[in-house]
Amino acid sequence: MKYTTLPNTDIKVSKICLGTMTFGQQNTESEGHAQMDYALERGVNFFDTAEMYSIPSKKETYGSTERIIGTWFKKTGKREEVVLASKIAGPNANFGYMRDKLDFSPASIEYALDKSLQRLQTDYLDLYQLHWPERKTNCFGQRGYKFQEDAWEDNFYEVLEVLDGFVKAGKIKHIGVSNENPWGIMRFLEESKYHNLPRIKTIQNPYSLLNRLFENASAEVCFRENVGLLAYSPLAFGVLSGKYLSGEKQPNTRLSLFPQYSRYSSAKSTEATKLYQEVAHKHDLTLTQLAQAFVLQQLFVTSSIIGATTMEQLKENIDTIDVVLSDEILKEINAIQAIIPDPAP
Repeated sequence: MKYTTLPNTDIKVSKICLGTMTFGQQNTESEGHAQMDYALERGVNFFDTAEMYSIPSKKETYGSTERIIGTWFKKTGKREEVVLASKIAGPNANFGYMRDKLDFSPASIEYALDKSLQRLQTDYLDLYQLHWPERKTNCFGQRGYKFQEDAWEDNFYEVLEVLDGFVKAGKIKHIGVSNENPWGIMRFLEESKYHNLPRIKTIQNPYSLLNRLFENASAEVCFRENVGLLAYSPLAFGVLSGKYLSGEKQPNTRLSLFPQYSRYSSAKSTEATKLYQEVAHKHDLTLTQLAQAFVLQQLFVTSSIIGATTMEQLKENIDTIDVVLSDEILKEINAIQAIIPDPAP
């Protein structure tokens, strides 16, 4: 395994992070435990979850992923061997069964954090992330910012002040954001700088061969301000494994079970995926190796969050840590990006 540190901390994290959102629906408790056992054995010491997991979020399975991680901690006693990250859902999650109000008010943060800690059977989180902005922005399927009326009022300072209280109480070590944009990142950094409040260390956004929108502006912000990207969906819901290109039915895959997750299923995404697969095969790589290695080689990426439903998939994903793409391969990738830029916003 290869390691780095969470920016501006001394916390060592694996370049591959275990994503857990399938635990509780696609994966049983025992399967989730087996994945965590195997990942830790392979040197993956960074696990990511969220209060709204498993996905797709619904009342019956709300919090199931955190509960499964919690029972694994209780069974194994390995909490101190894991860098654990979770998230509080914001109003754009639109799931009212989680709590009375989905926002980042003091009451909501305290409630969500305490419930996550209870489910996870731990006293603290290494990283606590705001899962989505309270503002109406950065929506899936939308390129760029489009003004929308909303009731949000500037509360960056207030949110950081509340989180600071939990840092001082020992419930949180560090904080991050998710699905944010450059303006939001800079506003959080500005408030922390001028008011001596906790600094965001990471941003968790989608990044893959089919979605490189992060490079447009957020990458420079993160590089210059030393905020690390935790890249999620590096395989684009499994599309960049190539398994959907055969035309054969895939009955137990995420896109078959949950067709609403069609972000990476457009004709342009399929066309681009075929071209990337040709590049991979030309250089004796699998498409999974090509896609994952591309993400891991970006300087602004702290860790790539992988998700798997089978042990075979998990092993292949972790094995990609040893793949290094040559300049020639990177040029061929960028040539495809120039022809079909970001087909899945």
